[in-house]
Amino acid sequence: MVADSKGNSDISFAGIFASSAFAACFAEICTIPLDTAKVRLQLQKKAVAGDAAALPKYRGMLGTVATIAREEGAAALWKGIIPGLHRQCIYGGLRIGLYEPVKNLYVGKDHVGDVPLSKKILAALTTGALGITVANPTDLVKVRLQAEGKLAPGVPRRYTGALNAYSTIVRQEGIGALWTGIGPNVARNAIINAAELASYDQVKQTILKIPGFTDNVVTHLFAGLGAGFFAVCIGSPVDVVKSRMMGDAVYKSTLDCFIKTLKNEGPLAFYKGFLPNFGRLGSWNVIMFLTLEQAKKFVRELQSSGSPCLGRNLKKKQNHRYGSTLPGGH
Repeated sequence: MVADSKGNSDISFAGIFASSAFAACFAEICTIPLDTAKVRLQLQKKAVAGDAAALPKYRGMLGTVATIAREEGAAALWKGIIPGLHRQCIYGGLRIGLYEPVKNLYVGKDHVGDVPLSKKILAALTTGALGITVANPTDLVKVRLQAEGKLAPGVPRRYTGALNAYSTIVRQEGIGALWTGIGPNVARNAIINAAELASYDQVKQTILKIPGFTDNVVTHLFAGLGAGFFAVCIGSPVDVVKSRMMGDAVYKSTLDCFIKTLKNEGPLAFYKGFLPNFGRLGSWNVIMFLTLEQAKKFVRELQSSGSPCLGRNLKKKQNHRYGSTLPGGH
């Protein structure tokens, strides 16, 4: 990202963690209906030729949202919101909070000047992978709750809620099952984290070169949408595999899921749910970034006033040496 003149190094790790977790949770609440639609579309299998009963139930983003709301009630669009918030508190806080320390580690303490783009991408890959490794159980529960549609009369739901899902999975499948799909999930989040970082940087820098544009809300809006679009283009195939691995137990491995999906449904299956995924990631990025900037401003003022609640960590020398950038994404 384009360097922030105020930097992030004047905010403690606790402050950055709290700001990013809050911003990520707020964006999650606003956009999870699109995420639920995306998961349903990704889990939907291709209909067999001549089988009228197997015709696709969900068609397009708005059609999927409407079908879910009509058959299951509007509240069903927020299925998985509890584990979704669990995920964002952990993953959102870690990947953004750790980004600056990891980037500084890669460039070295003696580095002077702008941080190379390659180091930013490497730092984003690292924090995305580390964050989701810790948060994978929350992602698994979120997908399973979202995947469960309208059931036939008398058929009980697998889980009564998020906490019940965690305990049921551990009891029936073992604690290791909470890390089901960890391979494609790490790949997805590391790739998307890096894709969003590089594209947000480039789009923002390009926009700022256009006469009349400044580093304001409009610029952040376009840069966030650009980051979301590029991240979906790059990350959609691994996102589909991740959703299917977590939502369906018929696949033996990540490679097995990839091969079966490609063989049975063709390459376009990996871009199922593309529009809701872009709508979700694009809007998620915009909401998260705008909220994050305000949260950081609040924390910065809180810490500069001497409040001990989030600690103080004013590293002026590091801020001058490295500058400060912040990776985007979910």
